[in-house]
Amino acid sequence: WPLRPGKKNPRKIAWTVLYRRKHKKGTETDVAKKRTRKTTKFQRSIQGATLENILAKRNQKPEVRKAQREQVIRSQKEKLKAKKEAKTSNKKKTDTKAVRNAQKKINKANTKSRPARTN
Repeated sequence: WPLRPGKKNPRKIAWTVLYRRKHKKGTETDVAKKRTRKTTKFQRSIQGATLENILAKRNQKPEVRKAQREQVIRSQKEKLKAKKEAKTSNKKKTDTKAVRNAQKKINKANTKSRPARTN
């Protein structure tokens, strides 16, 4: 083998298979390129929204969309506020001074009636 002693690169020696592959010798040139399909845009509905709804929202003016968004946010805040107020008023009804004082008296009576601990 004439390549081994000098450690020659087979890609640089003209009669080797590697040289012929690298320099594209003996390949058929009339092989046509594979055709690639051009991607096309396609619009369709998403779960919970029809295509008409999506297109209508997209064609809205930004001012209208902003006004709708602010109105929804306002209503959500009002709901939260009402819920909070209901919670606080409910707490006030159950947590009066009289109820607390009665509970204190009961607790004092319980502690007095228990026998003292001795270690």
